[in-house]
Amino acid sequence: MKNEKLQWITKVAILSAMASVLMLLEFPLPFVAPSFYELDFSEVPVLIGAFALGPVAGVTIEAIKILLNLIINGSMTGGVGEFSNFVMGVVFVLPAALVYKHKKTKLSALLGLLIGGLSMVVLGCFINAYVMLPLYSQFMPLEQILAQAAAIWPVIDNTFKFVLLCVAPFNLIKVILVSAVTMLLYKRLSPILKRKMM
Repeated sequence: MKNEKLQWITKVAILSAMASVLMLLEFPLPFVAPSFYELDFSEVPVLIGAFALGPVAGVTIEAIKILLNLIINGSMTGGVGEFSNFVMGVVFVLPAALVYKHKKTKLSALLGLLIGGLSMVVLGCFINAYVMLPLYSQFMPLEQILAQAAAIWPVIDNTFKFVLLCVAPFNLIKVILVSAVTMLLYKRLSPILKRKMM
């Protein structure tokens, strides 16, 4: 029992480190959202861990990833950006992992990613509008955020249009790309993660 727990901790630590490194390799989507919205593939190791080791592992990897990134990079937003990343990650990963845990098939994994992805896109709009943007506006005035968004989509003049035209498409692109990479890698990596370490 103690050995199993140690192996779980070791695998979670390795996946967290991988996720943290991938989080450093972020890039903007300037044709969709302002440059402070940056896409990365750090959710891939989180999803792989959540599928192989369970939903608790997924949330734990997500949390450790954020903590490691804060230690390595610090924060220019007083932790708001990192908190947002954590919340969005959990909103995506947790439903996907819970669906997959119920029935571990390829179809179930796809269904889980679809439900988790839709959760991230839909809830992401509400969370950004009512929590993250008000918090983020402590570091950058909301008018400045909307002005940057209006440079991409001239019709944007309020928070509702911002989340609809910038946040939702950005999250949708991220969900599609991360889900595709996860599906390509998971079956190849899951035997390694499920194997007992010596």
